[in-house]
Amino acid sequence: MFGFCDDPSVLPQWQWFACFLTTQTHFAFYRSFGVVMLLLVIVAPAALAMGFLGALAIRSRFPPLAWVGHGYVNIVRGVPDIVFFLFVPIAVGQGIEWTLHQIVCPDWDQPIRQGNDFIVCREARVPPVNSPRWMHDLYGFALAVLAYALVFGAFAANTLHGAMKAVPRAQMETAEAYGMSRGQAFRRVMLPQMWVYALPGLSNIWQILIKATPLLFLLGIQDIVFWARELGGEKTALFRFQHPDWRVWYFLAVLVFYLLLTWVSEKFFGRLMARALRGQGVQPRSGAAA
Repeated sequence: MFGFCDDPSVLPQWQWFACFLTTQTHFAFYRSFGVVMLLLVIVAPAALAMGFLGALAIRSRFPPLAWVGHGYVNIVRGVPDIVFFLFVPIAVGQGIEWTLHQIVCPDWDQPIRQGNDFIVCREARVPPVNSPRWMHDLYGFALAVLAYALVFGAFAANTLHGAMKAVPRAQMETAEAYGMSRGQAFRRVMLPQMWVYALPGLSNIWQILIKATPLLFLLGIQDIVFWARELGGEKTALFRFQHPDWRVWYFLAVLVFYLLLTWVSEKFFGRLMARALRGQGVQPRSGAAA
């Protein structure tokens, strides 16, 4: 990046570090922090929306819909998260390619599954074979978002359902006695009050989501854990480390990042709770553990 970086071996220490920390791989490391934040910004509302739909399904008076809600929550909560993080991208990706294969290559006469290989025609590959690198990265990131939203949506559904049940039934009956429909009572009475009971559990789920972001590394996405491992142990002809292994410093930077993110999150949820309690005649209960 700097003009004096042609031969770092002859530079004083501060210039050596200036050159070393501004290489292309280091800029990829810095961008990976943005990838983690982008994942959190997208997954949080997506998981909350899925959780809300799941909670409404559980509360449904239509038995098949209630069974779907209970099944979704119990299956996801009963299976290790890493299984879903690895299964969902593979299953969805292969499902999309299989569907396209049936449409664009109806005359294909070879089996799609050949041992451990999943082979479809060239036109059915997603993303297209000749697509740029950023498109492959975007596609993989979208599948990762879907996996995270499915998993944490189930935890959110369980928390929101418990919060809905915590609102006194007498208040709903009173609202309906005053002429409100069931939907109006839900929107005007239950929905404003349920957040007092839901926020502790949602805060817990958010913290677990933060801790789960390093699993992006297992999905083939170059996140901060990937680059901390790669850069900490990297040896090149241009830059000779003054220490045999610097991964400890890169992982220390990752540790500080997650601790700061956790601290800011706690402050944020504390303010949300204070706002939710304003004007409410209820006391918050401890959230359901995720």
